[in-house]
This record gives sequence, structure tokens and C-alpha cells, in this order.
Amino acid sequence: MLTVLSQHTSDVNAERAFEGLRAAFPTWQDVVQARTRAVADAIRSGGLADTKAPRIQAILRVVAERRGAFDLSHLAALSDDEARAELMSLPGVGPKTAAVVLSFSLGRDAMPVDTHVHRVTKRLGLVPPKASAERADRILHELVPEGLRTPLHVALIRLGREICKAPIPRCRLCPLNDICPTAPRYLDADLRTGR
Repeated sequence: MLTVLSQHTSDVNAERAFEGLRAAFPTWQDVVQARTRAVADAIRSGGLADTKAPRIQAILRVVAERRGAFDLSHLAALSDDEARAELMSLPGVGPKTAAVVLSFSLGRDAMPVDTHVHRVTKRLGLVPPKASAERADRILHELVPEGLRTPLHVALIRLGREICKAPIPRCRLCPLNDICPTAPRYLDADLRTGR
């Protein structure tokens, strides 16, 4: 079941956390029966371990209750909307995680809105400045054409990590600075400060 989540390979820390989980707990039943602190320790490298550990255990319990096994392979036969709804019915699974599973495990064209995608799309004016990540998810799903959502997600993460950083973007290096409504503010500041 969590193998599905491990396939999002753009996050090295998430991969390490998954490997740590599987090394500590060879079966999903082992994860369910473990002390939550032990699960958190196994996934610590992925960040937010104390929040994620009880959610992972809760998700595993619900999947086993619903499906009779730790198996989400039935999602492949569902439409995108059905698979997304089922994923989001699991405890602690929101739009981002559902989109990650759709994109990277089911090969569907979804656009996960993580912190980088959220920040960059706000700066580019693609979503309103005060839009929540959930609202950005809905807006971007409608705005970005079919077939481009997953590749754009990956590109925006890279842009956000390398150039469009928080709190101060590196606009002089950005390939989009000529079309970005936010860039002039930072480029003007660079001129004033001589950076």
C-alpha cells in the first residue's frame, strides 16, 4: 500500500523515510501494531514524523478494514475523480497527497500543490496571493491543460527549490522573470542594493 507513496522520487528525504519504515517494519501489519513513537523514529528523515506516523497507522487500519488487505491496487480501475475522492477519504490525506499518488503511482496527470508549487504559482500570478493550497489545487487543475500537470509540478518544484526561494527569490537568474508580475519588485530591490 505505501509502496504507492514511495514512488514519488523527487523527494530524497521521503525515499529515505520509506526505506527506514520498511527496514524497521517488514510488513504493513508490523507498522499497524508498532508503537507510534517507533514508527515516527523510522520515518524521521522525511520530516513531520510525529504527525505522519499516527496518520500512516490510521490509513493502514482503514484500508485493511475497507479492503480486507493492505492494498490500494483497485484505484487503478477508478476514474481520476473517484480515485482522488477515495484517497481523500483516508485519514490525513488531503489534495496534495492524493495528487502525488495519482501522478507518481497511478501515472495520472495530476498537479500536487506542495509548498514550492504554491509559492511559485502565487508569485507568477497563476493563483491569488491569499489562496490556500487547497484552493490553488482546484485553480491549477482547471488552468493547466491535460498532459502538462505532472511535468509542470516537477518543473515548479525545481524552480522553487533552486531559484524562486522563500523568502527572497533569485529573480535575476529566473527564466520567467520577464513574465513574472513579482519579479520587478525583487529586481528593483537588487538594483537599489547593488546585488
